[in-house]
Amino acid sequence: MPLSRRALLTTGGAAALLTVLPTEASARPHPRVRAANTIRQIPLQGAVNVRDLGGYVTYDGARVRHGLAYRGDHLAKLTDADLTTLAGLGLGTVVDLRIPLEVGNDGADRLPAGPARIARPVTDNGLFGRLMAAIGSRDPVLQEQMLGGGKAAAFMREVYRTFVTDAANRAALAATLRDLADPRRGPLLLHCTSGKDRTGWTSWLLLTLLGVPESSARADYLASNTFRAAYDARVRDGLKQGGLMQNPELIVPLQEVRTEYLDTALDQVRTSYGSVFRYVSVGLGLELRELAALRERLVPGA
Repeated sequence: MPLSRRALLTTGGAAALLTVLPTEASARPHPRVRAANTIRQIPLQGAVNVRDLGGYVTYDGARVRHGLAYRGDHLAKLTDADLTTLAGLGLGTVVDLRIPLEVGNDGADRLPAGPARIARPVTDNGLFGRLMAAIGSRDPVLQEQMLGGGKAAAFMREVYRTFVTDAANRAALAATLRDLADPRRGPLLLHCTSGKDRTGWTSWLLLTLLGVPESSARADYLASNTFRAAYDARVRDGLKQGGLMQNPELIVPLQEVRTEYLDTALDQVRTSYGSVFRYVSVGLGLELRELAALRERLVPGA
């Protein structure tokens, strides 16, 4: 069952967190929250899921700053025109959450001059290797055994649990949130391969810590399905036309983000830490001053 925002944020430490993150108990949502939040995609030819995380209305009626925090999919196939577009964003830092296997397969980021490159792998729990093994086998029976009967979705749920349980993953997420709070880093773009799971969890967490309501944070998470739909459909069609998979629909659970995946991570947060606050403060090791600095930088008037 999904946890309420109140339960996630207040169990075991709410009083200390109230100065940074209003809860349903401490602040009634501002009327502006009900206004439509427009997701601002950065149009690129070589990447489909690059977005500005700014613009969301917080519980107290402020709005997350545009132009400081971006999320995206991998940037290895950017065109020259894309580089010009990215250069216009004035990026100071690009954080790559991909593991070396993914970088070796897709290639290193292609970036304009200027931004610092940070390789900060967050494990996919073997997802990329599993997908490549299944497709590379060209064996429909093996592919069904590996991915069918709910196995692909179950594997994705395990990936999301590692965002909470894996110490190296927690360290990488904490470092990225600290970078987002640091004005010396300049505008920051964080990404993985598809920009939906590792990037999606980090972005959900960031928006939540900034005081963005749960409905808006979830909408941003789920929007990857919209931005990736056409591209992912072409991938499946290519696998079938190329004779690699008779039933490419088997990989749909690996291509999509789903509410159940996010809720799996949140359930693990409750099991391991009791609340998002304790996950952030104990699991990630972020101090209140760091959370305050994050909100001060990204939310005007914080």
